[in-house]
Amino acid sequence: MVLYFKEALLSNRLQCNQINILTTLALDQMKNVASIGFAQIILSLETESEVENEGKMAHYHNNYQKNDEVEFVRTGYGKDMVKVLHIQRDGKYHSIKEVATSVQLTLNSRREYLHGDNSDIIPTDTIKNTVHVLAKFKGIKSIETFAMNICEHFLSSFNHVIRVQVYVEEVPWKRFEKNGVKHVHAFIHTPTGTHFCEVEQLRSGPPVIHSGIKDLKVLKTTQSGFEGFLKDQFTTLPEVKDRCFATQVYCKWRYHQGRDVDFEATWEAVRGIVLKKFAGPYDKGEYSPSVQKTLYDIQVLSLSQLPEIEDMEISLPNIHYFNIDMSKMGLINKEEVLLPLDNPYGRITGTVKRKLTSRL
Repeated sequence: MVLYFKEALLSNRLQCNQINILTTLALDQMKNVASIGFAQIILSLETESEVENEGKMAHYHNNYQKNDEVEFVRTGYGKDMVKVLHIQRDGKYHSIKEVATSVQLTLNSRREYLHGDNSDIIPTDTIKNTVHVLAKFKGIKSIETFAMNICEHFLSSFNHVIRVQVYVEEVPWKRFEKNGVKHVHAFIHTPTGTHFCEVEQLRSGPPVIHSGIKDLKVLKTTQSGFEGFLKDQFTTLPEVKDRCFATQVYCKWRYHQGRDVDFEATWEAVRGIVLKKFAGPYDKGEYSPSVQKTLYDIQVLSLSQLPEIEDMEISLPNIHYFNIDMSKMGLINKEEVLLPLDNPYGRITGTVKRKLTSRL
């Protein structure tokens, strides 16, 4: 027991509560070992520690020359695309969350980079296993909450972890439903927008939470134009009052604070606003003079209706559909048959945030 206690202290990798337990056990054992005093054990530990450290330094600094001409900008490591399907069973009624999770850790030292000393590294396989275990014991109420659970675990379990970054992406499963009746355990894959989140937490601060929508493809066949743009000697694009407007929405927003937010409801609300401002009223639509104007309208309505959102970033590629010239075949094509063009394409971006309120 005494030898085990010595090895545990030398490792310097145990949590405080583990060391306290080992100390108690070792002291109990030493009551029966009159020939060995506590002072002798401590002296022995110090001697062994010095020898071990000298050996480590000799090993890790062998043939190593410090480079004073470079410095670290950032470091991190982790596990990407850890996939989980979590099933919540409430009797015969089942609910599912399928996610892909990526975790990045930043440590308080860089000895693994400088010296090849791996003693601080939490293996990425351990990170993968941790994601699986947290899914089992914590569940996945929302992907944002799950990401916060992962951050909290690594920061509370390892004192040398100073930053955790987690990305979670949800597979868009939707419950079977017919005539308003929901199926108890069957789901269909519906790629109508992917829910993702990014959570970052430093040891000294609260989690910073972003949620988002991606891969939301939308198209309307009219009520869009592009006129009055700048023209120079290289401009060949004609002005158009009516055209197809198609895009694949990427929208990401940051929460003001994330502890008491209904993340699922907010995500659905933003998605609804995106569709509303893109399409307009169902019977007549809404005219879009530019992709930029539609993008801004989505942001303004989102921040006005959802006070939990602090800022919002949107990227809208302008996916082109061009009228096919059939004149050589003696046909007039009146925007009935169009050619989808994957690239090149325009891409319009914008980020807005709430203005700071004046205290005057």
